[in-house]
Amino acid sequence: MNLDKEQLRKALVSLSVERTLLKIGKPVYDKVVKQLSREYDCYLPDCYEYPEYLNKVLKKIFGNSYIPIVEAIKNELDDQLMEKPIEIFISAISE
Repeated sequence: MNLDKEQLRKALVSLSVERTLLKIGKPVYDKVVKQLSREYDCYLPDCYEYPEYLNKVLKKIFGNSYIPIVEAIKNELDDQLMEKPIEIFISAISE
């Protein structure tokens, strides 16, 4: 049961990040995914376990403009913020 909850959280985080990036635009989504793959050999679902990768890629691509993107991801996950693993993820990508 615990493993299923973790898989659900991972999927939820991945979909929230994907949705946020796609709202900005498909080229932005593609650029972030390509950068994650190139620099860290990972994909969006991996960012749940390695949020620092997403943080670094967003900062590299957007500079200080990464902050509104993180806020948008946080808003996507708003209903789940009470769960500690989601809170840790948001905290890690916000640094």
